[in-house]
Amino acid sequence: MRKERIEYGSSVDALVAVAKRLSIYENRYGMTSEDFYDRYQRGLKDDSLDFVEWANDYQHYVAIRSEIEKHLCHVA
Repeated sequence: MRKERIEYGSSVDALVAVAKRLSIYENRYGMTSEDFYDRYQRGLKDDSLDFVEWANDYQHYVAIRSEIEKHLCHVA
């Protein structure tokens, strides 16, 4: 499997792109990304390609959102 690297103009652009991918998984599997990730971390979900990529996207989403929130706190 070859990884594709995508670069975005801003953290907000990256957050929107990851959120769109999360939405696809949520609709496909009928659960929120937060619920999925909790179950995945507890070993209640297998390591299928979809689930590994979903977990990875969710981790990126949380990291990007945290970065944006940190910057907003310094501005306010």
